[in-house]
Amino acid sequence: MSRGAAMLIMGVFTLYFLTPIWWLFVSSTKDVGEFTTTAPLGFTADAIPNFFGNIGRLFAYNDGIFLKWIGNSVLYAGVGALLGTLFAAMCGYALAKYNFRGREAVFNVVLSGVLVPATALALPLFLIFSQIELTNTYWAVFLPSIVSPFGVYLARIYGSSSVPDELLEAARLDGSGEIRTFFTIAARLMSPALVTIFLFQFVTIWNNFFLPLIMLRDQSLFPVTLGLYAWNSAIGQNPELRSFVIIGAFVSILPLIIAFLSLQRFWSGGLAAGSVK
Repeated sequence: MSRGAAMLIMGVFTLYFLTPIWWLFVSSTKDVGEFTTTAPLGFTADAIPNFFGNIGRLFAYNDGIFLKWIGNSVLYAGVGALLGTLFAAMCGYALAKYNFRGREAVFNVVLSGVLVPATALALPLFLIFSQIELTNTYWAVFLPSIVSPFGVYLARIYGSSSVPDELLEAARLDGSGEIRTFFTIAARLMSPALVTIFLFQFVTIWNNFFLPLIMLRDQSLFPVTLGLYAWNSAIGQNPELRSFVIIGAFVSILPLIIAFLSLQRFWSGGLAAGSVK
């Protein structure tokens, strides 16, 4: 009974979370006139032609600005998550394997960073970047994205238990330097945690909205989240944008789904190992 109840609850919540995605997919196959005249979760007779037609119009609208937004999001999220994972891994490894004065104080500061919401830091970051004249540039969104306090925390917890001190000492005795030891030994042993950090950081940066909103004014620099918001705000003046917002929202979540499905086994494995160790 308990297992059946658990499966039922998970099934209900799965349906709850997947229904909006299904609605986006179905709505992407309709033209503007069919949004309110057809069943919201059912396909129409011309679903396939409408879908590819909507995709084509979306990519061609305003000289392909949506593709520019997708490219910006890939740049912000991909490179930002990669560098953020690297820095978090190195910081976590240092906190886990090196003894130095103030180590616990530094780790406590990192933990406090986990507790501070990103929206609370947006205004101070804007003031800092405005002083150095970097607002409305790629750097204004990219640089804050490579900092991951949660990644440092996870890397330290996982590294302290998954990287044996004896293995590091053996590498040092063989003449391996600290940087080489980290990349050839520690990073490989910490790979499940690193994939987990990368996935979390990628999703966080991809869905970031408030920081680009206050940092950017040039539409060519917008990530896809801010671009869709701009279109949605202009629907009153241009009703044609309604269909672009819907199909654009569906296209924008595809990279997240692909990333999650591609890294799911590493992600779940990393979380399980970290929780046990």
